[in-house]
Amino acid sequence: MRPYEVMIIYEPGLEEDAIRAAVDRSTQLIRSQGGNPGRVDRWGKRRLAYEINHQREGYYVLVEASAEPAVMAELDRSLHLADEVLRHKVIRLPDKVAGRSRRASAPAPVAADAADSSQRSNGA
Repeated sequence: MRPYEVMIIYEPGLEEDAIRAAVDRSTQLIRSQGGNPGRVDRWGKRRLAYEINHQREGYYVLVEASAEPAVMAELDRSLHLADEVLRHKVIRLPDKVAGRSRRASAPAPVAADAADSSQRSNGA
């Protein structure tokens, strides 16, 4: 399975229940085809960079998922056909980027080591 991010912009006039149902349909499609929908980040209404279908705002949702390419192609097709979706983009994440967010960061080097080496060079 490969890591993906899906950005979906819904029409701003939709009620919260309609947006929740649309997001649930997308995550259910991923799950039913053997994928693993991860985090769903609802950004809310935001101003669009340019007007789309006479709309100046959109409701942004970011979905992280792990799935096979065929599953994401099916999701792309279903989002393309959905009337409530203004725009969407499916992006395959590189393995290095996807793995970085799941790993704990390495501890920072201790500053005392640098101070010890400078004292040695001064003859201390």
